[in-house]
Amino acid sequence: MSNALEIPTFTLFRLPENLSEVSLPIYGFKLIAGATTGFASPAQDYETVDELNLTAHLVQNKPATFLFPVGKDYDSMIDDGILPGSLLIVDRSLKVRHGSIVVAAVDGEWLVKRLYKRNGEVQLHSSNRDKNYPPIEFKEGRELYIFGVVKDAINKLA
Repeated sequence: MSNALEIPTFTLFRLPENLSEVSLPIYGFKLIAGATTGFASPAQDYETVDELNLTAHLVQNKPATFLFPVGKDYDSMIDDGILPGSLLIVDRSLKVRHGSIVVAAVDGEWLVKRLYKRNGEVQLHSSNRDKNYPPIEFKEGRELYIFGVVKDAINKLA
């Protein structure tokens, strides 16, 4: 019997070497105090107040950053903004801390969970108030492999 940890395969995307910079303008709108109804006019005055380098915002360490697509039926982390179909930005260089959201292999299955360290034990917790997913506890005989820390989630809204 081998003591080697068998890590299951999953879909993972490495960022391209020639990843280009993407910057988008950030707009500011004049707000009217006390306005409680109606919609802003398309002709409303606005100004560019800053610019966001989206690439630098999402990727701090390109060689250690991967894209991890969440399955269409995976709903255990929706209260943390990780929805079915999300695209996760996973950074392997970030230190795993108490409360980190991680991509992990548990007994041969890939999961996205929040990691807690309590009384010397590690637990993985879901984040879905509508479902009663029990925490995953690690006792002798269970295998845990942390792939990386989830830095951001990209979700389609429309």
